[in-house]
Amino acid sequence: MANSEMSSRELWTILLGRSALREPAQIEEELDRNWERLLQGLCYYKTPSSSAAEKLKADKGVAQPLKDFGLRISKLLGLDQQQSVQILQCYLQEDYRGTRNTLKDVLQDERPSQALLLKIADYYYEERVCHLRCVLLLLTYFQDERHPYRVEYSNCVNKLEKDLVNNYQKQFETLFKAESPTWETHGNLMTERQVSRWFLQCLREQSLLLEILFLYYAYFEMGPGDLLSFTKMFKEQGFGLRQTNRHLVDKSMDTLVDRIGYFSCLILVEGMDIDFLHKCALEDRTEQHQFSNTPAISKEMDQMLLTFGDIPHHGPVLLAWVLLRHTLSPDESSPVIRRIGNTSLQLGVFQYLTTMLQGLGGTGNNCTASTARMCIYGLLSFVITSFEEETLGSQQHLINAACEVLSAPSLAELFWETKPTMGLGMILDSAMGMFPHKTGMLLQLLTALLSDKSTAKKVYIFLDKMSFYTEVYKTKPNDVISRDDETLWRRQAPKLLYPLGLGQTNLRMPQGVLGQVAVGEQGYVVRWDYSYSAWILFTCEIEMLLHVVSTADVILHCERVKPILDLVHKMISTDWTVSDCLLPLTSRIYMLLQRLTSVINPPVDVIASCANCLIVLAARMPGKVWSSLHHTGFLPFASSPLTNMAQSISAEGMKAGNYGNLLVLIEQPRGEYAVTIAFLRLVTTLVKGQLGSTQDKGLIPCVLLVLKEMLPTYHKWRYNTHGVRERIGCLILELVHAILNLSPEGEASGSTPTLQSLCIYSLANTEAGQAVVNIMGVGVDTIDVVLAAQPSSGGSEGPGQILIQTVKLAFSVTNNVIRLKPTSSAVSPLEQALTQHGGHGSNLIAVLAKYIYHKHDPALPRLAIQLLKRLATVAPMSVYACLGGDAAAIRDAFLTRLQSRTEDMRIKVMILEFLTVAVETQPGLIELFLNLEVKDGAEGSKEFLLGEWSCLQVVLDLIDSRQQGKYWCPPLLHRAALAFLHALWQDRRDSAISVLRTKERFWENLTTPLFGTLPTPSDITEPCVLETCAFVMKIIGLEIYYVVSGSLERSLKDALQKFSSGRRYEYWSQYVKSLVVHVAETEEEEGVHSFSETQMVISAWRMLLILSTSHSDVMQLKEDSARLKLFMDVLDGTKAALLVPMSVPCLRLGSMMATLLLILLKQWRSVVATAPDVLAPLSLILESVLQADQQLMESTKAKVFSALISALQIQGLNGGEISQLPQLLLCVCETVQDEALALIDSTRHAAQVRDVPDDKDSMETDAVRSFQKDQRDGVCVLALHLAKELCRADEDGEHWVLVMRKIPALHSILSALELSLRSKQNLYFTEAALHLLLTLARTPQGAAAVAGAGVIQSICLPLLSVYEVPSNGASQSFSRKSQDAPCWPGVYRLSMSLMEILLKTLRYNFINEALDFVGVHQERILQCLNAVRTVQSLVCLDEADHTVGFLLQLSSFCKEWQFHLPHLLRDVQINLCYLCQTCTYLLHSRNMLHHYLQAKNGEALPSGPRAQRDPQTPSKAAAEGGGGEREEAEQKALLAVQCSLLKILSKTLATLQHFTPDCCQIILDQCMDLAEYRTLFVLSFTTSAFDADVAPSFGTLLATINVALSMLGEVEKKEPASLSVASLASSEETQALKSLLMFTMENCFYVLISQAVRCLKDPSIAPRDKQRLKQELGSELSTLLSSLSRHFRRGAPSSPASSLLPSPQPPGAKASHEGQEPFIQLVQAFVRHIQR
Repeated sequence: MANSEMSSRELWTILLGRSALREPAQIEEELDRNWERLLQGLCYYKTPSSSAAEKLKADKGVAQPLKDFGLRISKLLGLDQQQSVQILQCYLQEDYRGTRNTLKDVLQDERPSQALLLKIADYYYEERVCHLRCVLLLLTYFQDERHPYRVEYSNCVNKLEKDLVNNYQKQFETLFKAESPTWETHGNLMTERQVSRWFLQCLREQSLLLEILFLYYAYFEMGPGDLLSFTKMFKEQGFGLRQTNRHLVDKSMDTLVDRIGYFSCLILVEGMDIDFLHKCALEDRTEQHQFSNTPAISKEMDQMLLTFGDIPHHGPVLLAWVLLRHTLSPDESSPVIRRIGNTSLQLGVFQYLTTMLQGLGGTGNNCTASTARMCIYGLLSFVITSFEEETLGSQQHLINAACEVLSAPSLAELFWETKPTMGLGMILDSAMGMFPHKTGMLLQLLTALLSDKSTAKKVYIFLDKMSFYTEVYKTKPNDVISRDDETLWRRQAPKLLYPLGLGQTNLRMPQGVLGQVAVGEQGYVVRWDYSYSAWILFTCEIEMLLHVVSTADVILHCERVKPILDLVHKMISTDWTVSDCLLPLTSRIYMLLQRLTSVINPPVDVIASCANCLIVLAARMPGKVWSSLHHTGFLPFASSPLTNMAQSISAEGMKAGNYGNLLVLIEQPRGEYAVTIAFLRLVTTLVKGQLGSTQDKGLIPCVLLVLKEMLPTYHKWRYNTHGVRERIGCLILELVHAILNLSPEGEASGSTPTLQSLCIYSLANTEAGQAVVNIMGVGVDTIDVVLAAQPSSGGSEGPGQILIQTVKLAFSVTNNVIRLKPTSSAVSPLEQALTQHGGHGSNLIAVLAKYIYHKHDPALPRLAIQLLKRLATVAPMSVYACLGGDAAAIRDAFLTRLQSRTEDMRIKVMILEFLTVAVETQPGLIELFLNLEVKDGAEGSKEFLLGEWSCLQVVLDLIDSRQQGKYWCPPLLHRAALAFLHALWQDRRDSAISVLRTKERFWENLTTPLFGTLPTPSDITEPCVLETCAFVMKIIGLEIYYVVSGSLERSLKDALQKFSSGRRYEYWSQYVKSLVVHVAETEEEEGVHSFSETQMVISAWRMLLILSTSHSDVMQLKEDSARLKLFMDVLDGTKAALLVPMSVPCLRLGSMMATLLLILLKQWRSVVATAPDVLAPLSLILESVLQADQQLMESTKAKVFSALISALQIQGLNGGEISQLPQLLLCVCETVQDEALALIDSTRHAAQVRDVPDDKDSMETDAVRSFQKDQRDGVCVLALHLAKELCRADEDGEHWVLVMRKIPALHSILSALELSLRSKQNLYFTEAALHLLLTLARTPQGAAAVAGAGVIQSICLPLLSVYEVPSNGASQSFSRKSQDAPCWPGVYRLSMSLMEILLKTLRYNFINEALDFVGVHQERILQCLNAVRTVQSLVCLDEADHTVGFLLQLSSFCKEWQFHLPHLLRDVQINLCYLCQTCTYLLHSRNMLHHYLQAKNGEALPSGPRAQRDPQTPSKAAAEGGGGEREEAEQKALLAVQCSLLKILSKTLATLQHFTPDCCQIILDQCMDLAEYRTLFVLSFTTSAFDADVAPSFGTLLATINVALSMLGEVEKKEPASLSVASLASSEETQALKSLLMFTMENCFYVLISQAVRCLKDPSIAPRDKQRLKQELGSELSTLLSSLSRHFRRGAPSSPASSLLPSPQPPGAKASHEGQEPFIQLVQAFVRHIQR
């Protein structure tokens, strides 16, 4: 019988619908399994027996210590031995607060085991009560159509039916006759205290049994015999007062004894079936009643009831019997009836009924109380119909009872349906007869008769059409004439009924009205036949009170007005539509409040009634109520405006208002708090009305009063009534909770505090916070004690429920304060109080954690865990340390609830969420929950196993694919489990991950959600399914990222293989796209209900795809077709989201998708190249993004620009199809212009800030802000790059020109460029702008536009600030930085290139600007040409290359140059000759160059020839491997430098060619002016030396030709071993190099010949020197020619590739198809010429 039986408490929780079992079928199953047990009632718990002891002994499934302890339980409780063990097991499962390990010690140790025994006794008593509560629940709802389980309950009640009563009646008799236990019979633990506890339980059970019997008989008929036996039984027991153990009754048990009496009385009244009797009497068929033909029983009952009359409980029974006998046999026993009737009236039967119904509780959802009222309603109706009202005693008592009865739902409707001459209608009639002389009783009755809108209308009409006006006169007035017998009076003159009223607020009785007169004790009672509206009369009454408020009549008038206010309150709260008609009344309430609160001894109850009316009005029209109430002085107010938090908190300048005075002077001393309760509800209602910031400011004094004067001290006030303190605490917290939940738009920003910020500050920093902490610290034990002390079985209004509600509110408030509190480094007092370590178990964290033991209301532990979760996140403390020694026990309790299949799902989710947070923030706690044990393995290697109490076991069960869809694993719980696993992976909890990874079926179970088919986005009902899939994707992604592909688990690889082969990539891609499209489509309509979940899925999917670009092998995403589908889906999704530019959610999703799109564009170039046109959608996206909010879209814009650049580079313009080019250009140019202007502003601002002296902080922060604008991936820079790509695509430039005419972007760019150069800022922008200008300058139109926009003004002078020319002319400004990184020298080089291209394109149109440029920068130019000797870094050579390139273009305009800058021309010519010499030497002497590079570049070896427009050159870094790698890297570096030197040399010679006479002309033209051309080379034939003092000579030129020739030879031999150019890779490169060498040689020959002829013709040179020149040249050239001829015979290189260089081909280098004759012929002709 071990654990198969569930506990009664668990059954009760299931039947209530508070467990995970919520489906009717599951409830039915549980009832089928347990109905027999319910039928047995308390007999289910058997007494000890020897057979049970034997069975227990033989049971092998129970451990011996448990058996022994079970016997002790059996002894103490007098319970069957096997059931004792079962109770013990259930207790250990549900309520035990230790760990399993401590249990052994507890059972062995005497003292702890005694404490455990007593706790189990309490648990057992609670079990018995829950057992009865289950039956009570069935009987309560089995006929309630609104209840979801009505059918199941009804079926079960049908099974129980008749036997139930017999069993329960016997059990009741057994209980009240039971002898109290003693220590002799039940062991020495049965102390007096325990006996008292036993007896309390006995009374509770009696009360519950009678309640069940009463409810049963409310639905089923009781036979006459049963009535007799019940009457005998109750008489014997004295209706609960003659208990066998009545000596044990103490004060705390009185309520239970009363309840036993109430139910005894009700069962007997119900058994007489008065309702049916009434019906029979009306229809004249009394013989059908079951008592009509049982004379013997009637007689016996008569005799028995004659002995009644000594207990108040007898009254209703006697009254009912009188009715029964009077109706069935009026003649037979009238004297007996009269005696019995008198006895009942002497017992004060009507007062008793009122007390009883109040004692049974309100009728909220308390079925017993409602049923009792139904029963008494029948009794009262019949009594009033059958007997004269005068004979029934005081009318007030009768009305009180009637009002109490009518509070039951639906009875008011029933009342209005009956005839006014019958039943309770007669009371109403008689009450109306004295109106308005006595208003109280009628209004009390009408207030009770208001229950819904229909009854409210009836009450309104009833009072609106009054036909009698009753007055009482001591003496006969003068203005009436009467009949002789004084029974009828007539008015002689009209009369104003209210002497002080005005106009509408009065009633006027006209002349001639008749009045019926009755003479009584009070004098003449006159009932005038006068029609009027009572509502006007009520207005007059209130007006009257306003007039007499400061006189002695005020008390009397208040008594008349209070019922009016109560009626108005009930009226407007029942039916709001009547409120307009009641405006004359409700509008006077404010004045009433003002007047009444300012008198000396204010009438508190009337003030409370006024406030209650205002609460209802405020719920509908808060603004109106607030503005009227504001002027009454009732509420606290501020006498000076509130400016800051400190002033507000100190309450400086605030007045408590009339309410504050009332609280202190009247309510606190008296201990009655009706006004305080109304005040709190009123302020809460106003706060919830979201009035707006100005009114909220007005409420600040009210809230401050609550936070400063009430919350910290309310528990110390004096209270007369039990339960009010708890209610006030609950209301205060409700107010605070409402303020903290105000939506932010209701709050105004600024320095003045808002309601919310004030509340947060006050709770965080003042004693109000400590008060909330104290409420949370009540603890689970106190709550259990309060709940156990409640007499009623359930109900929602007991002190226990209010306490639970208060604690829940305290949790919620604290959670919100911590969430909303502004972040600060200082720890607030609230946080200190929450997290301080007290003594053992006394700190709050431990108290919060122990709420997990609470079983009554599942929301309580849930909110406690939620607060723990919040604290674990924000507070710097260890929860594990706070729990102290209880940590393991609390862990066990958490896991027990998590494992339980019937536990409420929301608690489980919250526990998992708490653990998820703890993974990151609470290492100690999470280790405790993971409970991993080290496996004994090899030394050093740690293998882990799951411990018995590990949360991982539960989580693994939850993600098991076989469990999905079962009731105990709903989607929300599955999601929470995966969130926890994800946290483990994200936090890299390796020990836990290693255990999980290797678990069987782990990866299969984990990935299951990804293989399911999800509902379409529009049909998603549970968005958490999306999060579930997102977590799975993220876990897989993290695993792939962190684990080497070889070490991945086989099962994970299989799952990924299955994912790929099952086309799941395509499925998910399509699904994610459809999600984005859904968000985009629904955004305009109703907003997105599952946006965060959608965002999560997209983020996770993005992570997977990004991983797949680098781990495609593992992820099995290799097919290009699949990749193309994925890429296009991402593109479509991005487009869908970003084409809704006004929606923030869409822009967020779009931004995420754009990141993914950009990464895929870069990583999957080959796929994108085959894709359909990408530019068109991207252009649309760009247009849309440019319309969106710029703040949000900064990064997205950058991504879109970047994507467009990549797309252009990959796809080009798709075969010249450029339909979207004009629009795209327009967008880009607008952006460029806007960004350039913004950059100008921010740069100027930064410059101004920089000029502010001595204010370092502001300089730094603002400087940072200004640089923020200029980023390598900033929108501005990317837009410029995109513009460049588009211009490159738009070859003829026609679109570009059109756009430029519309938008003056060039001017903005050049202005920003000029400013950036001057201030040496915005490097990235400057580079990008120059690249764009360079691209534009390649076409004539573009170049003209750039020049026309004033490029020279923007660049020429400002460029000076980019480099500093040192005064000594040294070359230290040439850096050795990598030439790829953006740098200012790079800007200079770009500017040089720009000048070169502009000059090349525009020729004479640009010559003046070019000369200006060269003039301004001459120092740098000359310095650069010189620097090649000393610095051979690629950066320096690159600048030299650019400089020589520019000079080459400029050299075409020698005459202009000579005219404008003659000195500079001479300097340049000299420097170029020296440069030629330097390059030749460095190319010739390779070892020397190698040495230089090693010495100067030292460690910073260039990482290979990454530069010089050579994309094929591999770029391996110099790894730190063996010497071979190092040598290879050095070779590559040397090769790169050689290439650079060769280029510089070739351009230098091409430039010099322009400075030397034309060969043909100088040879053929005899009269040429030689003075025009200077001699460039000296007459010397020594080989060039690396020395600045040796002038360049003819030897230099010859050496150059030799070097080129030898290099050519090397290239052709392709000697891989030599440290040379031969190690170049591809054939194209080799070909290009050959052409370059040929070009160099041709130009060198050309310059040599031209210079030689110039010398030979120069008259200033001595003939001897000329002769020497001829000889030397003749021999040298002959040698060279023979070498050349050999080359050409071997297979000459192709025609000189002048295309490699941006210079026109020299005339000497004209190629012909039949070899290289013309070139050689020229040289041969020259040789012949000089040898002549």
